[in-house]
Amino acid sequence: MNSTTTPRIVVVTGASSGVGRAVVRAFAANGAGLGLIARNEEALAVAAEEVRQAGGEALVLPLDVTDADAVEAAAARVEAELGPIDVWVNNAMATVFAPVMQTTPAEFRRVTEVTYLGYVHGTLAALRHMLPRNEGTVIQIGSALAYRSIPLQGAYCAAKAAIRGFTDSLRTELIHDGSQVRLSMLQLPAVNTPQALRQRNKLPEQAQPMPPLFTPEAIAEIVVWAAEHAPREMLIGRPTVQAIWGQRLAPALLDWYLGKKGYEPQTAEVPNEQEGDILWETLPGDPGAHGPYRDRERGADLQMRLRTHPRGLAAAVVLSGLMGLAAVGTYRGRHRT
Repeated sequence: MNSTTTPRIVVVTGASSGVGRAVVRAFAANGAGLGLIARNEEALAVAAEEVRQAGGEALVLPLDVTDADAVEAAAARVEAELGPIDVWVNNAMATVFAPVMQTTPAEFRRVTEVTYLGYVHGTLAALRHMLPRNEGTVIQIGSALAYRSIPLQGAYCAAKAAIRGFTDSLRTELIHDGSQVRLSMLQLPAVNTPQALRQRNKLPEQAQPMPPLFTPEAIAEIVVWAAEHAPREMLIGRPTVQAIWGQRLAPALLDWYLGKKGYEPQTAEVPNEQEGDILWETLPGDPGAHGPYRDRERGADLQMRLRTHPRGLAAAVVLSGLMGLAAVGTYRGRHRT
């Protein structure tokens, strides 16, 4: 698939809710056929109907991405029933909202298996079909937390960092082999998804992603763009740029700042009344794309719009640098007080 070709067949993991659900809708609106991977068969059925209403084909593939054989079998079904896979989007995730010392070894293992090894399994399955054809694109949905860890999500931050390490290593091997298969990693800001009410939460208050929060649709638009243009790595949104540049320029200051200020923004001002979570087993119902904080979410910011504009890349780079410097200045000012 070249950079001007619209993807025809796309596989999305974590397709039942959140960013994955919005990505499915965005690709369906562009006429793609979708392979939908997640554990929640009820939500996948609704997502598949949304694809069909948009005029596309959808294949429901209920499975756990920690099962490498099941992921391989799903890829084979997509190829047999829909056609050659053009794009594979790794997006499935799990997290535990808790301090490290309140997170069990089993919880660390589960988050790692889903959030990191799930990406490895998906990437391997995609490559086994793409490499013989010498074409295709694998997109890794990453996070600013791959570079700058925060408190209360140690397992998730570690898994996101592992994805980045794996992806960079694989990229060098594809270059060595002269492969035309493309590999792209997108580092996201906080997004208003259902995870705040469905992931495991050991905190006394309801969880929320660290603000500012973006809409799943704003992220999905960039994923579709990336499927065509395959940037090596893309920092999405002002908060991501600030976090990563701040980490590069003043990591110790960020350690101090997040140690003092990083707990409160991750909880809402309501008690945690959550019943059940999706760490090991899914929950019933269709959670959709959006989380409970619709009044706080925002669409694409200036950095996002510039980054995907044909003439905006240079401006986005300059803006990113200025944002990074501003972030460091902000943290230094708060550190002095």
